[in-house]
Amino acid sequence: MTRKRVVVTGLSALSPIGADMAESWENLLAGKSGIAPITQFDATGFAARIAGEVKNFNPENYGIPMKQARRMDRFVQFAVAAAMMLMQDAAFTVTDDNAHDLSVFLGVGLGGLKTIEDFHTRLVEAGPNKVSPFMIPMLISNMAPGQVSIFTGARGQNMVATSACASALHAIGYAYSEILLGRTEYVVCGGVEATVTPMGISGFTALKALCTENDEPEKASRPFDLHRSGFVMGEGAAMLFLETLESAQRRGAKIYAEIAGFGATCDAFHMTAPRDDGEGMAGAMRRAIADAGVTPDVVGHINAHGTSTQLNDMAETKAVKAVFGDRAYDIPICANKSQIGHLLGAGGGIESAFSILALQNGIIPGTINYETPDPDCDLNYMVDGPKAVQVEYALCNSFGFGGTNACILYKRWNG
Repeated sequence: MTRKRVVVTGLSALSPIGADMAESWENLLAGKSGIAPITQFDATGFAARIAGEVKNFNPENYGIPMKQARRMDRFVQFAVAAAMMLMQDAAFTVTDDNAHDLSVFLGVGLGGLKTIEDFHTRLVEAGPNKVSPFMIPMLISNMAPGQVSIFTGARGQNMVATSACASALHAIGYAYSEILLGRTEYVVCGGVEATVTPMGISGFTALKALCTENDEPEKASRPFDLHRSGFVMGEGAAMLFLETLESAQRRGAKIYAEIAGFGATCDAFHMTAPRDDGEGMAGAMRRAIADAGVTPDVVGHINAHGTSTQLNDMAETKAVKAVFGDRAYDIPICANKSQIGHLLGAGGGIESAFSILALQNGIIPGTINYETPDPDCDLNYMVDGPKAVQVEYALCNSFGFGGTNACILYKRWNG
């Protein structure tokens, strides 16, 4: 049985380096950092006082009436904003004829943390009768795809994937799978997160996961560098519009790339740490490659999870070597988190979008802040900036707490 071909016909992003996809991509190639002192709350007294925030966000600029925006957590506002940009980029109009064939699958790691904080304070200070009836619908993770469906009119499947920092890639992978199975024709998919909050920052700091070097924010996130000291929190949203090749050609859609394969595994090892040998990560990469029906030698670029933590970067490097052998040293690898921070559940969404644009434009982005080589992290991390390299396949990695691993193999669209 011949499998359907699934293509990407729309991209959108709302990131620490851009208010849309075009600006985010331009600033990524320019090596610009979106990491700066936290502005959403007074971080005085916090060990980590920097983050990759979305700058000057106004939901009304994305077609969200302020009355409705006030009943949404920030992550839901981001989701709707990104979805509205996506529908425009995909040139897709929802009608009575196609609404039931359009699904929404989004990845969300933590959900409405700010809403929980705000209403907990209200509960403690004013009592239970002052808690809003909108609290629960504002904070639950599936309100991101739910509100996207309300705003777009999508009436197909609607679900959220919550698998820590692999959430967005799982959502994209499941969307791809559902199209292959013929259960849906079109999907809005990707990830969203907004956890630059007192609880978010203090919680990850308590885990010793965050970088606390605040004096030079733009240099704080340094994946694979010997002196990396933790990740920097980021926020934002990024989405892909997926459909079958037949439907894309039928409606004359522009095609960015093709999804070739998806792979996922679990370490079954530790709550927060990856396996030292990277075996679970390597397994997910192998499965994505095998799912595509190709061999490792066709992969020309890897968009690394690259969190800037000691254990993750070392384990991912070992995993790449295990999958690709000696050729691992020749593959251009970039770590977008060096510029945007770690968007948690949204990370795989924005990194997928960047991977796709790298294929389409024949330009591999660089990795900033790699200054001191680490003997354990000795691959080609594109430390000298972007380079024009035309490749056919790009692998995008996302790994999360609980030992969850997800990888998607994207293929350049050759027309």
